[in-house]
Amino acid sequence: MLHAGSSFHNHSQPVEPLDLEEFLTSQLRSGETTMMQELGDFPDDDLKVEQVEKECRTVRHSVPEDGLELDPHVRDCVKSYIQPWLVKSPTLADLSDDSGRTLTSSDFDLRCLTPDQRVEGLLAWSSHEELDRFNQEARQGNRHPELFALYPPADEIRPIPDCPKEHTGDRILIRCQAIKFEIEIEPLFATMALYDLKEKKKISENFYCDLNSEQYKNFLKPHTPNVDHSTLARSAIFPITYPSPDIYLVIKIEKVLQQGEISDCADPYITLRECDSSKNKDKLEKLRGQAETFCQRLGRYRMPFGWATVKIMDVISTAAIDRDVTDSDSLKGGKSSSMDRRAQLPRRNSERYTAIDDQFCNIAAFKPATITISTIFKQEGDRLSDEDLLKFLSEIKKTSTPQRRIKIIPGSIKLDMSPVHDMPLACLSTELIPLIPVAEKNIRPVKEVLEFPSSEVYVPHNIYRNLLFVYPQRLNFVNRLTSARNITIKIQFMSGEDPVIFGKSSGPEFLQEVYTPVTYHNKSPDFYEEVKMALPARLTERHHLLFTFYHISCQQKQNQSGSCETLIGYSWLPIVNNDRLQTGQFCLPIALERLPVNYSLHTPEVPPVKWMEGHKGLFNLEVQAVSSVHTQDNHLERFFTLCHALEGGATFPLRVRDEKIPENKLEHELKLSIISLSSSSLEPLVLFLHLVLDKLFTLIMQPMVIAGQTANLAQIAFESVVSIVNSLHNSQELNRDQQGRNCLLATYLYWVFRLPDPPQDMQNTGSGSIPSAEIRYSTMGRSTAATVGSMLLQSRIRSSSNPDIPGPQMSAEDAEVKNILSAKVRRDSLKFNTYRTFITLPTEGRLSLTPLCVFCLLQQFHEELALQMVVSTGVCRENAYKYAWFFFELLVKSMAQHVSHLDKHSVPRRSRFSDRFKDDITTIVSVEHNDEKQAEKVNISLAFFLYDLLSLMDRGFVFQLVKSYSKSMSMPTLISMRLEFLRILCSHEHYLNLSLFFSSPASAPASPCPSISSQSSGSCSFQEQQRILGLFELSQEFKQQHYLTGLLLTELSAALDMESEGYGNKKAINAIYSLLCSHDLDHRCIKPEVRAKVAALYLSLVGIIIDSTNYLDFTVSDTRGGKNKTGGPEDDLENVPPINQSVAMAIAGNPFNTLGRNVLQGKSVATLAADTSRHLLVCFLWVMKNADKSLIQRWTIDMPPSQLNKLLELLTICVSCFEYRVSLHAKRFIIVKRQYLSVFGNILESLTGMDRTVGQREHLRWRKDLTQWRQTNDRQDKTKAELDQEALISGNLATETNLIVLDLLETILQAVPLAECKDSVVGGVLKVLLHSLTCNQSTTFLSHTFSTLRSLVVKFGDLLFEEEAEQCADLCQKVLQYCSSPVDENRSQACATLYLIMRYSYSNNFSRVKMQVTMSLASLVGKSSDFQEEYLRRSLRTILAYAEEDTEMQNTQLPSQVDELLRNLNSILSDTVKMREFQEDPEMLMDLMYRIAKGYQTSPDLRLTWLQNMAEKHNNRKCYTESAMCLVHAAALVAEYLSMLEDHKYLPVGSVTFQNISPNVLEESAVSDDILSPDEDGVCSGRYFTESGLVGLLEQAAELFSNGGLYEAVNEVYKIIIPILEAHRDFRKLASTHDKLQRAFDNIIQKGHKRMFGTYFRVGFYGAKFGDLDEREFIYKEPGITHLPEISHRLENFYSQCFGEETLVMIKDSTPVDRKQLNPNKAYIQITYVEPFFDDYEMKDRMTNFEKNFNLRRFMYTTPFTKSGRPRGELNEQYKRKTILTTMHAFPYVKTRINVIQKEEFDLTPIEVAIEDMQKKTRELAVATHREQPDAKMLQMLLQGSVGTTVNQGPLEVAQVFLNEIPADPKLFRHHNKLRLCFKEFIMRCGEAVEKNKHLITFDQKEYQQELKKNYNRLRESLRPMLERKIPELYKPIIRPRLENR
Repeated sequence: MLHAGSSFHNHSQPVEPLDLEEFLTSQLRSGETTMMQELGDFPDDDLKVEQVEKECRTVRHSVPEDGLELDPHVRDCVKSYIQPWLVKSPTLADLSDDSGRTLTSSDFDLRCLTPDQRVEGLLAWSSHEELDRFNQEARQGNRHPELFALYPPADEIRPIPDCPKEHTGDRILIRCQAIKFEIEIEPLFATMALYDLKEKKKISENFYCDLNSEQYKNFLKPHTPNVDHSTLARSAIFPITYPSPDIYLVIKIEKVLQQGEISDCADPYITLRECDSSKNKDKLEKLRGQAETFCQRLGRYRMPFGWATVKIMDVISTAAIDRDVTDSDSLKGGKSSSMDRRAQLPRRNSERYTAIDDQFCNIAAFKPATITISTIFKQEGDRLSDEDLLKFLSEIKKTSTPQRRIKIIPGSIKLDMSPVHDMPLACLSTELIPLIPVAEKNIRPVKEVLEFPSSEVYVPHNIYRNLLFVYPQRLNFVNRLTSARNITIKIQFMSGEDPVIFGKSSGPEFLQEVYTPVTYHNKSPDFYEEVKMALPARLTERHHLLFTFYHISCQQKQNQSGSCETLIGYSWLPIVNNDRLQTGQFCLPIALERLPVNYSLHTPEVPPVKWMEGHKGLFNLEVQAVSSVHTQDNHLERFFTLCHALEGGATFPLRVRDEKIPENKLEHELKLSIISLSSSSLEPLVLFLHLVLDKLFTLIMQPMVIAGQTANLAQIAFESVVSIVNSLHNSQELNRDQQGRNCLLATYLYWVFRLPDPPQDMQNTGSGSIPSAEIRYSTMGRSTAATVGSMLLQSRIRSSSNPDIPGPQMSAEDAEVKNILSAKVRRDSLKFNTYRTFITLPTEGRLSLTPLCVFCLLQQFHEELALQMVVSTGVCRENAYKYAWFFFELLVKSMAQHVSHLDKHSVPRRSRFSDRFKDDITTIVSVEHNDEKQAEKVNISLAFFLYDLLSLMDRGFVFQLVKSYSKSMSMPTLISMRLEFLRILCSHEHYLNLSLFFSSPASAPASPCPSISSQSSGSCSFQEQQRILGLFELSQEFKQQHYLTGLLLTELSAALDMESEGYGNKKAINAIYSLLCSHDLDHRCIKPEVRAKVAALYLSLVGIIIDSTNYLDFTVSDTRGGKNKTGGPEDDLENVPPINQSVAMAIAGNPFNTLGRNVLQGKSVATLAADTSRHLLVCFLWVMKNADKSLIQRWTIDMPPSQLNKLLELLTICVSCFEYRVSLHAKRFIIVKRQYLSVFGNILESLTGMDRTVGQREHLRWRKDLTQWRQTNDRQDKTKAELDQEALISGNLATETNLIVLDLLETILQAVPLAECKDSVVGGVLKVLLHSLTCNQSTTFLSHTFSTLRSLVVKFGDLLFEEEAEQCADLCQKVLQYCSSPVDENRSQACATLYLIMRYSYSNNFSRVKMQVTMSLASLVGKSSDFQEEYLRRSLRTILAYAEEDTEMQNTQLPSQVDELLRNLNSILSDTVKMREFQEDPEMLMDLMYRIAKGYQTSPDLRLTWLQNMAEKHNNRKCYTESAMCLVHAAALVAEYLSMLEDHKYLPVGSVTFQNISPNVLEESAVSDDILSPDEDGVCSGRYFTESGLVGLLEQAAELFSNGGLYEAVNEVYKIIIPILEAHRDFRKLASTHDKLQRAFDNIIQKGHKRMFGTYFRVGFYGAKFGDLDEREFIYKEPGITHLPEISHRLENFYSQCFGEETLVMIKDSTPVDRKQLNPNKAYIQITYVEPFFDDYEMKDRMTNFEKNFNLRRFMYTTPFTKSGRPRGELNEQYKRKTILTTMHAFPYVKTRINVIQKEEFDLTPIEVAIEDMQKKTRELAVATHREQPDAKMLQMLLQGSVGTTVNQGPLEVAQVFLNEIPADPKLFRHHNKLRLCFKEFIMRCGEAVEKNKHLITFDQKEYQQELKKNYNRLRESLRPMLERKIPELYKPIIRPRLENR
């Protein structure tokens, strides 16, 4: 451990633990004993060692037949592959099965109430106690006993390694459907194999199949004596461990040998067609005849014919399934199709891995595909080898065809490919053993193909496999003169008794010999044959491969009837050389003569025979073995050989490879071989890892007798183990689990390791087969005590190996030993765990063991191991502790086996292990580690070690170890390590008993009086009070008695006290959480009294949690997030992360302000992450659920008020934290089924989007789509069933946690009469209850909550209605909301509650309640978009029924008052229904809302609510300006009432002050004080009728104006706010206000002229179908750039849906509508674009763009017409009508459409029209010319329209029509003159524009400019005469001068 300094915190001082064994024997009281036995006593046999049968994929193990005498090494291998696993398991094995029980379904059955019944017995309670008792019983029914079953625990701490399995890669099933050529004349044979082009390697064995018809099979009858079923396969499973894009499936096709080159044989296939059969019939018949002849003669020989290939990954990638879980996830540990996938792929950080990952191909999941290969290449006779094939493939990869022109044979091969998830039926392993599942019927088999992985696979051997593959490669007979041209090689495996060569398709399963295919007339052929053989288990010198070479005569010579074979020569290869299997490349010479006897014992050089070419190597071949017996590694082979020599049976000198070892050198050589083990290469070491470790452990344990001397190899063997462990951990290629443990070693320890067998007498194994696994251990669920006992008795007198040899004669000492043992056996025969004694004959030079010796050995392995760990030094010691986990697990498993051999009844726990061993363990635990990383790892390993020791050793001793370790770890910085250590230790199955939970105080001291509520608080003595409060704190005595619990809680408290958000507190909380979780799901803790005792252990935890409320993060974040959030003072409120409702309400000034602390106080508090907070809270709830109720009640009574407030705050947080959240996935799936309705009644409402977060806006939108579930559940592709399940569990969790809170609230309430500050307690409880109604809740919970609320109203009604007015308003709102619930049960509960509220408030507060209910309804219907009024109506009826049936109140005014209130509510509902109809028509909707708001002119609170509703609707439609106006009106309303109440200079004087923002606001002053006085009950009592409320509304309005781009209005709004802020000296707010103002003014400067304000349209409705809209005209305000077709389309769509497309008519022009000409059955809409209209005097004030678009009441549109009735005509007859419309209010207003109240029209004569047009043109030119940054294109466009010659009705034409002659009518003189002046200005502006353009043009526009200039001059000249002609009459003086007076 990191060495601690001398300074440690006081809390960390370890307490002295009790001596547990002593306490148990002496101090237990009887009650405690029974309680202790509830938990299964202290079990003696805690860690059992059990045998688990191996799972076998095949129907039988693939092992050599019985009766064979095997090599010791082969025997060990076989035994290792078939013996059962040995697993240590806690006695509580069934615990894990039980924990899942409650997760599967809900225990609730909620379908009990019928809809809208009255809640029975609403008023029938004789006393408050009776009411409480009834509610309590109801709440306890149908509860979930286990809270944690709903809130599942974290992952298993110590993962169980996967059971070792045979390695398989991802598997693909390939089925050969068809091989078709153009003609069919003979049998053909296919061979398939996979090649990896990147690795240049064949990566699978061959699979042979053929699809020949019976006709063609018959051709071969003479050569196939029998056809075995296994050879009929057409489908094969190809495994691929390392997928790569360069894997090709190659299909080679062969035919029977015939005369001629391959090309000659392929020719008919290329030239002939079956379809031209009439032409070719004779030819085909002839060819078939020839084929038959060749088949009968040469049927056993084949020749190459063609080949085809397909790229596997292309098929897979095109057929891949779009799934979220890719197979690369499965590498990270997701569920994969091949479970041990992780074990064999290289680790992520190795180089090769990244290469794979780049183009990782998902083999596990692709859609089955059918491929047709239509390119079949002809084989080239001189390019047959695998190297040639790989060259072809790389050419195909580059260019998709081979470079060298190869002929293509027309035809096709059809294959099916699919991924293998479950084994298909009738599968055969590569050894041809049937795999499970076996087929019932005799169906065509599927073969598993053996993979030759492209890279190493690191998975230890797990089954017996012993195969040899022989590849003849090439032969060189070029220099041989004889006619050796058609050459085949016959290959045989000699000296084997049975045929061992695997057959091909449609033939025998095994063959004695096989022939290679023939290449016609080739003296040095290449071969591509693969010969697969099953190697015999016992190989001798005699076994060898024999190759015989023949020339085959294809054509039968005349008068030659004999064989077609001509012998050429022989060669051979011994299989074994110096006891080692020969593999690799060989080049053999060829003997030309008959071979002598015993030739195989010579190497090919020696025999005196004639050699071809003087003994030169002419035949190349390769031999490869796939074997789990032959190590093919020098170091391993040497080690195993020497070990077996020790076991006896060896003759000296011993031969190892080429050297001979005498007996006296054996020890030295063995030591060398042990040392060199770790330097053997990684792959063989891993493959034989289990065997190597077993052997080393045998050496550690057994002192060996070598040459009469005892040799102790323990130390060197231990060092070798350490070295192997180190090299496996350091290998980059091997995987580790999450704790950094090497997976292979973890698997070995868990499944494989067993105490080494004592040596058996090897001589005597002759007759038996493999010794079966000893019966030392109970086999899971199999062996029985009696059989084990009788076997033991036999084994006592029989030899272990050979039952026929009698036991030896015994000496006196032996007899004594025998008696001891037999007595032991008799006792032991009653138990499962026993051992077997081995008695061997003492023979010369070998070990002999007496039974006692065996006993000692079995006992000593753990002692020897511990001793080696203690005495090790240097690097060995460093590594032993670096990987301490391995040695600790080894110790534990060997100790467990040791304990299972002891007789536990006679050996007490203290005496199981020797003192020396205990000293060694103490030494090991106290070793110090200087490296921090290392210390952390050892810390975890040590924790698990001590955890296991608690089950095996004296527990007092283990506690002392814990204490000394904790002491060395006491530095504060090591808190995280201490926590991890304790978490693991406390997860012990018997932790509760170890913590002596039964001696905890589970209940309150008996109170002297029966009923608490009848008592006054004084009757309880002060000491008693202190004692109870003390139970909730950590005391020294507690820590000593409940040792582990004390340690853990001390750490938790310290972790939470630490300032920073450390890793520590998270760890501490998780530790407690997983601990409580295990208690909760422990079937031993089912009884309530046991649970109360267990909960009492954790009372001090409650105290810790309450004190840490400030750290909790109750923002609801996804469980994965959980970053710490600190609200610093500079954080703007808008930037606070999503806050939950309570905080949002706190900010808004809602009564729930207990919760705002982190955000509002502005001091930085480090919070816990959200999921950690949830864990801590669920722990708190669990203790509260299970602790004794009376104890909790006493505690709440004695608690100081500040503490009680903290407790209530904590409960509010709990409600928020465990609110039911429906996930997005679930929304997609959840179907509204009946049971859902009842299980979570208004979870359904939350799904249908009924948003019940009243009083807040933007902040809470996130709530709907957040789900909080386990981390493991982030998968996106869950099934519907999983989602339903999840929703169910989640809903039940929400219900249960809330019910626990409710129980606690009731407990607190029942204690209220005893408490001193009643009112604050009741108010506090009500806050929590209201908060829980705000959250999504289940029907079950709601019904109980409403019961509690009703009892609150009944018991404390007066107090509530007087003191908690604002909370009552919230209460009314929540209850009314549930009155509109679609769930009957919720409605009926809510109705009963609302009626009780009315009834109990009737005497003194009824008017306020009425007001609150009305306001609640208004708010409710305004907010909710999918609010269902029919349910609310039904509820109103139900409440009326209550009032009518309430006999007590019949004589009062209550029934009539209720009736009146309900009628009023109903009328509000009716308006709402109308609103529902017009949901799609926003304008109509706003009109209705406006009308409702107007109807509330006399009740300001409601008007305000509706104005806010309108604002929200506008905001949702992005009509920010209108939304702002609604809030300005609301603020004006508030100002009116504030000015009535108080007269402050700084406050606005009612609505008059708001005129500058909008003149419309004056309508808010309609209410005068004679109508309503603000201080009357309940009027203007809302939170907005305050100065802060007013400022809040205005600030929101300013924000919205800013969003809408009306920055000038922002200024006006702040003019009202600033005086109020100044009066309050709120400088921070003032600073931010001026900052916002600056931003507004900056925006005006930057965006001034670029802003787009509204576009306006006149919309007229005509037709009776429109109802009250008929013949009404409105001005609609639309967003900035809206074109007429857009609004036209919108209205047309909406109204055609209302009336039908054929009914609606859109009037396309703007002429006045004549009612008489309209069809009465149709609906007409006329839409006209209008522009704001200002008189000249107005234009002086409206200078800016903003002013021209703000406060608009008059709009204008023009209609062109001619006297003849056509709209347009010649210039001189074109009139224009201007229509000016005046609206009721000024835009912008609280609506986007306003009624037109006045209409004026005037007509313009043609000359006036001309004047207006010319003025407009002139104005446009002036603007374009004088812009700061002129736009050349714009300017040129205007010029073109002004001076261009071709302009129709252009300026020139206008002048010619109106100015050519002076009009005859003097009335037109002024118009004529005005037009002339207009033209003068126009021509001047044109000149300026032409000049300006000159400076703007580019070089290439010069000509264009000259053209413009020319046109301009021409226009000026044409106009000059007309412009210079004045009308003389107009220039006469008006009054003549009176000269005569002068």
